[in-house]
Amino acid sequence: MRRLTLLIIGSLIGLSGVAQNRWAIEKNGSIVWNVNTQLPHDDHIEMSGEQVSVVLRYGVRADGSFALERSMVWPLLRTIPNNTHASLMRRFATDYAAMLLVNGRTLQHESVKQVRLDGRLTVVSEYAIGRHISTVDKRPAPKVVELTRTLFPSTTLPMLCERYTLRNISDKNIVVNIPDNKQEYHTDAAKGVDGSYTLTCTMKSAGIAELRPQETCEFSVTIQGRRQGQTEIVADVAKEEQQRLTFVKEVQEKLMFHSPDETINTMFSFAKVRASESIYKTKGGYMHGPGGESYYAAIWANDQAEYVNPFFPFLGYETGNKSALNAYLHFARFMNDEYKPIPSSIIAEGIDIWNGAGDRGDAAMIAYGASRYALARADRSEAKQLWPLIEWCLEYCHRKLTTEGVVASDSDELEGRFPSGKANLNTSCLYYDALVSASYLAKELGEASTIYKKQAAQLKQAINDYFSASVEGFDTYQYYKGNTQLRSWICTPLTMGIFERKEGTIRALFSPQMWTSNGLLSQSGSETFWDRSALYGLRGVFAAGDRETATQKLHEYSMNRLLGEHVPYAIEAWPEGSQRHLSAESGLYCRIITEGLFGIRPTGFSDFTLTPQLPKAWNEMSLNHIDAFAGGPFSISVSRRQGDSLQVRIERAGKTIKTYRCKAGETLVCRL
Repeated sequence: MRRLTLLIIGSLIGLSGVAQNRWAIEKNGSIVWNVNTQLPHDDHIEMSGEQVSVVLRYGVRADGSFALERSMVWPLLRTIPNNTHASLMRRFATDYAAMLLVNGRTLQHESVKQVRLDGRLTVVSEYAIGRHISTVDKRPAPKVVELTRTLFPSTTLPMLCERYTLRNISDKNIVVNIPDNKQEYHTDAAKGVDGSYTLTCTMKSAGIAELRPQETCEFSVTIQGRRQGQTEIVADVAKEEQQRLTFVKEVQEKLMFHSPDETINTMFSFAKVRASESIYKTKGGYMHGPGGESYYAAIWANDQAEYVNPFFPFLGYETGNKSALNAYLHFARFMNDEYKPIPSSIIAEGIDIWNGAGDRGDAAMIAYGASRYALARADRSEAKQLWPLIEWCLEYCHRKLTTEGVVASDSDELEGRFPSGKANLNTSCLYYDALVSASYLAKELGEASTIYKKQAAQLKQAINDYFSASVEGFDTYQYYKGNTQLRSWICTPLTMGIFERKEGTIRALFSPQMWTSNGLLSQSGSETFWDRSALYGLRGVFAAGDRETATQKLHEYSMNRLLGEHVPYAIEAWPEGSQRHLSAESGLYCRIITEGLFGIRPTGFSDFTLTPQLPKAWNEMSLNHIDAFAGGPFSISVSRRQGDSLQVRIERAGKTIKTYRCKAGETLVCRL
């Protein structure tokens, strides 16, 4: 399978200007690429279920034919050494269409007409049979068969499913012959934790079918993995597809965002799916994993504890909430009286750890995420379970304070890829927000909260004193002492409600040195970008009140990621990882809406502050079926009355329970 060409990469990173949208949004919420002459084109997308993940590397060649490689991952089939990357992975590129016979001949000269994404990958092609050029009049042979491929992972089984539908598009009857086909592979027993694994690729025959014009027939393919002693799954592909569609519908009908911007609405809907699907049912319980053909059956202090877990209570996806609680309880196993660093990652279904980058500020990440999760989840029993972990992490950070009052750490979430000094801005800001949330949670649980409020005030002052600087001509923050180049994580104070240097910081973030068509560069002068900081940055700029700039940049970013050359999700990074669709980044995208655009900040089990940032071009926006906080789902609608004057309605069970009048950017104190 050919890699992305330099031309496409140039377009992606803004070196060749902004490309035209390749994809379009359909009325049903899917996105579609109606294939034209802009060929060749390649892309890849990751999709996941409880026991399997697959990266589909797909594309349309210059001659119009379809190219596909399935990169299969079985997170629960562990390999040796059983480390972070020990999920069994294999690639398959079998072209099952090439095995068919139509009127005794193979399908030839494929022409892909359409590619669709809707939680599945669907590809519609047309084929001729026999020779492409007539020997009589030199005209191309007519298309005879339309073939629709639909690919998706099982929601619960270790299996990729593929459904193929053939339609006779000629004006004569045709005879289709579909063979039985089975390929079985056995892995090296010495390289598997449980010995040899069996991988089976099965083409389920439909036999012989005679099709009149416009009639159809179907067959299916499955690729599955199993341990010794387990029997091959007899797949019901129709049932598996229905379960996949049910999952997608469930997630998309929760926490529904509506605005005049169809692109942002649709990317939010897609992001909920990617954030929710990458949860694996391991022997250590449900574990949300980043994915990317590297990170499975494991949890991280940043991706899970910090990025995605605080989002799940808002979504109300129960498996997501279970995975979040499970992640925090796994980290709680490593509390210790000596206050040695908590691991960065718990791997291999929970039986081992990774701590290769030292203390990355992991305790601050965990305290920040766990306290926000507990408040929004509004489950007193869970909160009591998590409180000792939150207290321990806060105390750990307190013990790491320098003489200047900021938090020391060995590195940050980029693990040394860029310098971070002895104390970095990100870690201290995470600790600050964790202290604020902990003060609210302590009050709910009847614990002492005053100390955390006092420590938060002191830390906020220390952050402004220690990190404030003029960097490359902008009155913003140095990421660490002595840092002279702009860094993407100068956005973190804005996200945490530290606004003293917001004007200079926003100008720096959106300066030519930092902002590209792919969001924020990690460091000025580099070509590296990580979506996570861009997503934090957009959220922070909304929080700081520059809603017009933030909306414009969010729209541009969403157009690129949803409808451009590499779709449909937020990505990890470039050039590292080839822009993998890591799952937690999609959770961060959703938090731009909940915490940035709507400005929801949990302050209790039934309390939150709300800061609606309705941009001038919008007259309304709404967030429906919010599952956070006590009392069941509720909705928030914001509508313009006149100018910046807004009406905010909170509804539950179809009834308005609160109505507010405010200005855009004004903070409301809400109690359900």
